[in-house]
Amino acid sequence: MSHVFPRHCHATLPTAVAGDGCYLIDANGKRYFDGSGGAAVSCLGHSNARVTQAIKDQTDKLAYAHTSFFTTDPAEELADLLIEHAPGDLDRVYFVSGGSEAVEAAIKLARQYHVERGASQRRHLIARRQSYHGNTLGALAAGGNAWRRQQFSPLLIDVHHIAPCYEYAQRAKDESLAAYAERAAGELEAEIQRLGPDNVMAFIAEPVVGATLGAVTAVGDYFKRIRAICDRHGVLLILDEVMCGMGRTGHLFACEADGIAPDILCIAKGLGAGYQPIGAMLCTGKIFDTLAGGSGFFQHGHTYLGHPIATAAGFAVLQEMIERDLIKGVREKGAVFEGRLKARFAQSPHVGDIRGRGFFWGIEFVADRAGKKPFPPDFGLAGKLKKAAMDEGLACYPMPGTRNGRDGDHVLLAPPFIMTEDQMDEVTDKLARAIDTVISGRA
Repeated sequence: MSHVFPRHCHATLPTAVAGDGCYLIDANGKRYFDGSGGAAVSCLGHSNARVTQAIKDQTDKLAYAHTSFFTTDPAEELADLLIEHAPGDLDRVYFVSGGSEAVEAAIKLARQYHVERGASQRRHLIARRQSYHGNTLGALAAGGNAWRRQQFSPLLIDVHHIAPCYEYAQRAKDESLAAYAERAAGELEAEIQRLGPDNVMAFIAEPVVGATLGAVTAVGDYFKRIRAICDRHGVLLILDEVMCGMGRTGHLFACEADGIAPDILCIAKGLGAGYQPIGAMLCTGKIFDTLAGGSGFFQHGHTYLGHPIATAAGFAVLQEMIERDLIKGVREKGAVFEGRLKARFAQSPHVGDIRGRGFFWGIEFVADRAGKKPFPPDFGLAGKLKKAAMDEGLACYPMPGTRNGRDGDHVLLAPPFIMTEDQMDEVTDKLARAIDTVISGRA
């Protein structure tokens, strides 16, 4: 009997024992194509020699040094490399162990920044419905995933939520993309005015919404409008690129595709590529200098900040992406993958939308395509699809509650950047069989 506390108490899971490129291998020797990179994590696949060697080398030199006593070369080198390629005025990097920690740090930094500059009345955080920002209490409060929030709602801080930029389900039939982008961004302006412009500290959003909506990109000039609204009212813009950043959408930083830069940015997942747990919060020099010229410290911290082995792994991951030009490959191969997905699924009566960017794609399922009507929640499409895909040898990321936390289903695909065109066919074939099994009622 296992003593591991699993995610689901009644799940019987295969035991992963090895990784080989884009594949995971279980104890029975079955191979699974890692079509979602776990949770958009394993961007380099499972057997990258450069990263594993960097981890071994750093372990031989220094395993751990607490950041209240020391800095380390790996942390300094990784921070330098990130800032060299970061957009806008981002200038400082705060290393953590994952995405939820990065978001917690971002929320706290936003608050402390305003306090230190004499604007302690700025306390409100605005986010978007159907977003996901992590599972710690602060990050969960910021997120708009109703199902994840529900039982913990009495414990969550008060965060104000506006609509996402979700064109497939929320744009009116007679509304242009430009008009919809203006209307969606206008919700932020309205909420700031409702709360009082001098009372809002930050707005947080995912440039490409990941787990909860399934790779939804903003339309038109939505994010440029968001950036302008934040600037006009002195509100910090926090971008959560934990899932969509680090090359996943064909840009090292996902916000580059929208032509904007944030005040604070959160990354994780692809930064460590699964080889080590690592995340980071980046902020502008202005924010850092405000703290440096005030209290002189950020009132926050964790034991494993800037961990030498984790940052050494992250540095090797980033080197691989840059030196092998993998991110350009994601853009180019991503266009091919989009074509394969649309050729295979776009005419399906139960596929409502195929959306995404780079190697980050979502397929939303519907019972009625013409009316965009989702399957009923009690059909359990997402759960059945995950099992059917695993039976086919495909690990993917189906999720329920796409529309509002209860209704709707999608599957998220986030394969390793090293996926070949032949493997694209493997993914679409296995996914098609799994979908057919579930929707035909055989699951």
